[in-house]
Amino acid sequence: MCLFCKIANHQQKADIVYEDEQIIAFKDIKPITPVHILIISKKHISSITEIKEEDINLFGKMIFVAKKIADDSGLSEKGYKLLFRVKKYGGQEVEHVHLHLIGGGMLYEDIHSTGKEVK
Repeated sequence: MCLFCKIANHQQKADIVYEDEQIIAFKDIKPITPVHILIISKKHISSITEIKEEDINLFGKMIFVAKKIADDSGLSEKGYKLLFRVKKYGGQEVEHVHLHLIGGGMLYEDIHSTGKEVK
């Protein structure tokens, strides 16, 4: 069972900020901004590349939950970022789809290739 499935099943501690029957959201243990929340489905899906048509509503709900948490956290007025990382080249570290909600400070982009092939 992956780390995020353990969190979803309450077998691993996390600072949970939202939970319902399909979604759980918790604070990232290595935040890169003052507010850094991970929104995950309780259904294990390892990567965006594994999404099926039957998951469309689930992913729409993940985005809506992120918006609700942003509203409740006071982020909506000034803005925030939503980010999915996909597989190794996309920077995904845990093999369970998760949506990053990041904000609480001015954000900037520094997305670039390392120039190295990742195997």
